[in-house]
Amino acid sequence: MLTGKVPDEPGLLHLAALPDDELDAVIAGYQDAFTWWREVDAITVAAVQGHAVGAGFQLALATDLLVVADDARLAMRETSLGLVPDLGGTSPLVDAVGYGRALEICVTGRFVDAAEALRTGLALSMVPREELAGAVDALVGALVAAPAAAAVDTTRLLRGAGRRPVDEQRGAERLAQARRLRDLAAGG
Repeated sequence: MLTGKVPDEPGLLHLAALPDDELDAVIAGYQDAFTWWREVDAITVAAVQGHAVGAGFQLALATDLLVVADDARLAMRETSLGLVPDLGGTSPLVDAVGYGRALEICVTGRFVDAAEALRTGLALSMVPREELAGAVDALVGALVAAPAAAAVDTTRLLRGAGRRPVDEQRGAERLAQARRLRDLAAGG
């Protein structure tokens, strides 16, 4: 871990030795790759079976919807290694489970099983492992059945709802609805 075991990938010692601006840029690049999933104008779905640890958990958190197999185990182990979760997973984790539980999950590094992920709102649904692909296919089929522009606008509204003041959110809803009404009236 400290020296790196993946060819052409820097180890932690190499990263730690970078000047502040270069280290910041490297971490920002990793964050961009993960947070892109929350910024794209599409509804993103993650399917997790088995273990999703650290970056894998943060990648699942970067999507809009998470479906877990009954054998899924999620963990944020960075703190246990002397690091912090830095791939954009902290905000969606807090949004899903609240500050206290998110803090406990991160600092203890414990595993969250599929049932707890469902119960706490991390996961949308939990299915037997052998049914995961079919469940995800059915969900995606239902999602793409909605008119794309309306789904995109709804996704944008919901993604911003927790971060906008109520009046600003209501204004965003009005603008989106006006856009949808005009689009429908124009035959779109």
